[in-house]
Amino acid sequence: MKMIIAILNADDAPTVVHNLMKSGYSITKLSTTGGFLRTGNVTILIGVEDAKVNNVIEIIKENSHSRKQMIAPTAEPGLSFYPTMPIEVIVGGATLFVLNVEHFEKV
Repeated sequence: MKMIIAILNADDAPTVVHNLMKSGYSITKLSTTGGFLRTGNVTILIGVEDAKVNNVIEIIKENSHSRKQMIAPTAEPGLSFYPTMPIEVIVGGATLFVLNVEHFEKV
């Protein structure tokens, strides 16, 4: 058994969650915040049998997309740099972690 932890852009999350559930996967959804842009993310937890890991990853890949976004200059405390002009960054997509599960029990 594996635990897939997927960190998704908030814009992609509804489609990813919908398609995973439509395919019969149970998920746990957590609202999270990214560090660099401090924007909303969604982290989903999916417990699956080893043989289904690639299918889950494909569903996530098909429904989460990277895109370019401009961020304005800021002097917000806590950021380690202060751009003087807007800069373009890549956002979206997904960050996935696949972990071994030693024990699973539903009570």
